[in-house]
This record gives sequence, structure tokens and C-alpha cells, in this order.
Amino acid sequence: MDISAIDLFCGVGGLTHGLQQSGIKVIAGYDTDLKCKYPYETNNNSKFINLSVSDIKVSQLINKLSESKIKLLAGCAPCQPFSNYTQALTHDARWGLLGEFSRIAKELKPDIITMENVPELHKHPIFEDFIQTLKKLKYNVSYSIVFCPDYGIPQNRKRLVLLASKLAPITLIRPSHKPNSYVTLKNAIGSLPPLRAGKTNSQDILHRAAGLSEINLKRIKASKQGGSWKDWPDELLSNCHKKESGKKYTSVYGRMQWNKLSPTITTQFYNYGSGRHGHPSQARAISLREAAILQTFPSDYSFTNEEKYSITDVSRMIGNAVPVQLGKIIGQSILKHVEYNY
Repeated sequence: MDISAIDLFCGVGGLTHGLQQSGIKVIAGYDTDLKCKYPYETNNNSKFINLSVSDIKVSQLINKLSESKIKLLAGCAPCQPFSNYTQALTHDARWGLLGEFSRIAKELKPDIITMENVPELHKHPIFEDFIQTLKKLKYNVSYSIVFCPDYGIPQNRKRLVLLASKLAPITLIRPSHKPNSYVTLKNAIGSLPPLRAGKTNSQDILHRAAGLSEINLKRIKASKQGGSWKDWPDELLSNCHKKESGKKYTSVYGRMQWNKLSPTITTQFYNYGSGRHGHPSQARAISLREAAILQTFPSDYSFTNEEKYSITDVSRMIGNAVPVQLGKIIGQSILKHVEYNY
């Protein structure tokens, strides 16, 4: 089917890659992070445009999509302002980016729109304003809170997915997995080569784990699968763990479990102390490649062409990405919708 898309806030291409896997052509992705250009263009048959959505002229998008019968506007506005951790920061400039998404939708008037974000977004007036704008433009609008494992993503993650169409009512396809068939951590990354903290696999520069201090190496060795700092002897505890206020943070310095889902992959997954990102059986945090696979990127997805690169830069790209499999599910839902209604 002749469907072409523009991906706003494209990052390294998680959503674009998923849409392309489903069979949807993505003409271009827009993002302000120039570091994303290499992975986006290397892994996707699409053009990376280093431009803020605030500076996009809709006439440019119209030209890019002019030859397509069905026009799709897709994207994921930065989710940090809407998350539980930062939603009190009402002056965050990124709040306005959803308004820019709305502006582009209003001027472009594509046949279909999809947007992915954190579940907390639906509680905010700006999201209701966005929906009402779409309805005034005669879109059929639906949104749902997706539990990612229901669609084969090995990660205990929830995301909001909005779909809007001028053709007819539109919804996501049915889930493909049930709890007894969820993709576990071992299913996803169990076959990767062993790795030591601070080392890089010789065959894959992305299979790299951050180093650990001497005390953190002792700490992770004292932890069990599914455990945390509560497993440690007193001499390994930090002062914050001994305080009443610190006792509620049970997931920091946590180890994953082979037979369970991965916790949500954040931009800080490489840091053993940032959450439950300790490898289940090796004395280290998960590697960049392991996190990318848990985000359902293909195992050969290239994020950098440099031997020496910033682990924090790449972890930010991976943690901020839309899981590729979720992008594919969105694409399949759109294709099914168009096939039935166009």
C-alpha cells in the first residue's frame, strides 16, 4: 500500500525502524540531536533532518509526502516532562513540543496520525487539548495504555499509543502474547557472550559494560538474582541505605532475573546504582547491546562508527528510543486499518 510517513522526534530511529519493518515507507525523521544522524541513516532507508519541530515549515513536509496516497504523521515528543519523576516541572520548555506536534498536524492534515509517549501524559490538560484539536479536524481518535510484554517486548514497560485517522475509527491490533508466553530476559539476551565490567566485546563494540568501583564490584557479587542492596552485609551499605528515608528505594543496585521481564530501560541503565539494571549472573550492569536488544533493536543495529565513544551518549539514545517492536505493531495496525477502509 502506498503509505509514507514523517517521523517527528525520531532519535536513533526506533519508531522509524518499526514502521519500516511493518512495510511503511518513512521519508524523513526530524530531531535536534545530531548524534542520532549516524544511527538513524545507517540503519534506516530514510533521511535524518537536524531540525527542531518548532522550526519545521509544513510546506516542506507537504512536498516530501506529495506523491503518497496515504500520508502518516508519526512521533514521540520528549516524554520527560510528563513522567512521574518530572511532571511537577511545569516550566520545562519541552511541554510546548506537543503543541508543535499539534500545529503541524493542523497544517499538514495527514490521513493518519500516531503518537507514542509515557502513560502519565493522558492526565495532563495539554493531552486533552491535543485530542480535541484532532477531533475538530474530523479525525477518529483512540488511545490506549500498552503493556509492552503483551506485544512481545521483553520489558516491564507501559506506553501510551495514540492513533487518529480521517478514514474511519482506528485501534491497535490485538496483543500477541499472554503472561505464560512473555519474552523473558534470558530469551532476549541469554545467548550474548560473557563480559566483564569496564570491558568491550572484541566482535561488537556496543557489547560494552561500564566499569565498577572496587566497592560496587563487591556489592554486586553480594547480590542475588532479583535482589538489591538489602542482600549486602553491613560493611557494604552506604549511609543512605541505613537511614529511614533510604529504605524505600528497594530497586537501586538491583539485579535482574533471567526468568522474568527486564525492568524499563532508562537512559541510565549502564549505571549499576541507578536502578535494577545489574546483570543477573555476571558482576556488572547490562551492556549497551543488551539494553538495545531489550528495546527490541536488531542485534546488529549500529549506533556509532567510532571505536572510542561516549557510553552516556549511546545509553541516552537507547533509553529514549521507542521500542522497535512497538513501532512495528503500530505500523501493522495502520496497514490493517488502511487495507480495510481505503
